[in-house]
Amino acid sequence: MPTFFLVLSLLGLAASAATWFPLRRLGFATPLYFLVAWLRGELALQTIAIEAVGTVVLAMVGALDRWPGVVGLALTFVSWGFLVATHLRSQGARAEVSALARAHGLEPELDEVSPFHGLLHPFRMRKEGVRRIKDVAYGAPLPGDKGRRNLLDVILPEAPGERRPILLQIHGGGWVIGDKREQGLPLMGHLASRGWVCFAINYRLSPQATFPDHIVDVKRAIVWIREHAHEYGGDPDFICVTGGSAGGHLTALTALSAGDPRFQPGFEEADTRVAAAVPFYGVYDWLDRAGDRGSQAMTPFLAKTVLKVAPEDDPALWDAGSPITHISSDAPPLLAIQGTHDALVFVEEAHTFMRALEEKSQAPTLYLEMTGAQHAFDVFHSVRSACAVRAATAFLEKVRAGVEGQREAS
Repeated sequence: MPTFFLVLSLLGLAASAATWFPLRRLGFATPLYFLVAWLRGELALQTIAIEAVGTVVLAMVGALDRWPGVVGLALTFVSWGFLVATHLRSQGARAEVSALARAHGLEPELDEVSPFHGLLHPFRMRKEGVRRIKDVAYGAPLPGDKGRRNLLDVILPEAPGERRPILLQIHGGGWVIGDKREQGLPLMGHLASRGWVCFAINYRLSPQATFPDHIVDVKRAIVWIREHAHEYGGDPDFICVTGGSAGGHLTALTALSAGDPRFQPGFEEADTRVAAAVPFYGVYDWLDRAGDRGSQAMTPFLAKTVLKVAPEDDPALWDAGSPITHISSDAPPLLAIQGTHDALVFVEEAHTFMRALEEKSQAPTLYLEMTGAQHAFDVFHSVRSACAVRAATAFLEKVRAGVEGQREAS
């Protein structure tokens, strides 16, 4: 038992260290590193509590009776020290959002985010006064649909209303997995409690689907939402878009390619503009022209699974799928959110995209970098997630206020 406890302690220490140190270019080990660093990092205090109970139980059955167990206990304390430090670092999200707010005149409601936000119920997404309508079809199934990909959920206030602002949520999953029920829930619940109507969509996934099927479905959903917004009390003239990872890529591509006929087959004249976009840890250049990913470039995976053609054989398609190539002066307001420790989408990718956007866009371009944040940090409740939600809310509501002011003036 003492030796077993020592082995567990060594594994725990390695896992805790992963939450603190940003490791990249790990090859086949990257998904495992991400999973450990993500869950253990965002749930640091919960991890300590669970392991403390386990340590007491193991001590009661003799884990500390010999020196390996004592060494294991010491290593466990060091491991918990990493987790405490990780939790304390996450508190810096408040200062990061506050700095963004001062620079851009935002008013995020950070007072309601406690240092222990989400501690007891990190996965509880039900919110008082908010309801969810499930599995509404936004169009007919198309080739490449492996089932239920043409559906959306509506998250909206229980109280009736009219011309409420709309948010479209696009899930991530590397363009091959994911579902509308899994992501964006803290943000959508918060916005719905403030009077927004949110639509979370599924879209066709690879390898059954081939790009641009994914973005075509997003555009189809926008057209459907614009036509049916009034049924849910939404404002068809104010639709914003958000999503993380592959959803962040599709968010940025949606915002920057309004009216692009390549992504609107059969509905080329439909209005697919959005009022604002909030991509979380998005992929902005499939070709990695700036060399930000280096040996971790996505090109082989994308060529085999998503686009199903090599870049040299169809460079126009690869360019079309890269949001960075669509940047123009008429880009809508955009807030990009990125974590410094993201092992799947490197922070330098966001830097490259934002530099290009700031050079051309005439609309507000905001960037929130969250120290220590791993990929998918916003999927459940935590201090960092709550701060990012407040930042996104403040940004979207400022855009909304500006549009309302223009309407009143006209």
